[in-house]
Amino acid sequence: MMPRFFVSEPPRGGIITIDGADAVHIGKSLRMAVGDELTVCCDKIDYQCEIIGITREDVSLKVVSESESSEPNIELTLFMAMPKLDKLELIVQKSVELGVVKICPVLTKRCVSRPDNERFRAKRERLQKIALEAAKQSGRGIIPEVSDIMSFDGCVKELAKMDLGVVCYEKGGVSLKEIEIPENSKIGLFIGSEGRFEPGEIEILEENGVRKVWLGDRILRCETAPLAATAIIMFLSGNM
Repeated sequence: MMPRFFVSEPPRGGIITIDGADAVHIGKSLRMAVGDELTVCCDKIDYQCEIIGITREDVSLKVVSESESSEPNIELTLFMAMPKLDKLELIVQKSVELGVVKICPVLTKRCVSRPDNERFRAKRERLQKIALEAAKQSGRGIIPEVSDIMSFDGCVKELAKMDLGVVCYEKGGVSLKEIEIPENSKIGLFIGSEGRFEPGEIEILEENGVRKVWLGDRILRCETAPLAATAIIMFLSGNM
């Protein structure tokens, strides 16, 4: 697969300019030169480009062709009860590869890791870089967002806005295959931390229309459950 980069604005006159760290990466790390080809993505459109100029500061590209990026036909947001931060890095990386559009860390009652937003902000920058690299590697058409830490109440409100909200619960629920997943729907998936959910939290979620789902007899780790559930949802919705 050709090297892939994201830009915030579409090409003008068939020309795209990349500067900053990406330009340095193209020239120094990848050792690309005039005539080499790469892919630039902007707002779910892939532009196949040829390098027509390269300096230490920027890279000029000529658009050769364009096509729609391969994005899922659902918008899946992962609400992840805050795990230990090294686990969150893995969850962000792999869930982006699988197709989520947003990852929202949530503070629930049994979270062992409880950083405040100020302390989390520096970590969030690293997590967003991980999301960017995963989006490049997996050929995504967008860069999924890692949000600030969300309260449980805030998470419930966001889930209630979705076309479908589900929470994985080890003590029972319906199988994911029993849930209809409409095309072009917005789906919220809520996963517990190492300490799992309190029964009262599950009750509140159900009162707000969030459905309990069950992933089987085996109890999955908090870093495994979101990836398994995301993969199942993508498969059932025809996105794998």
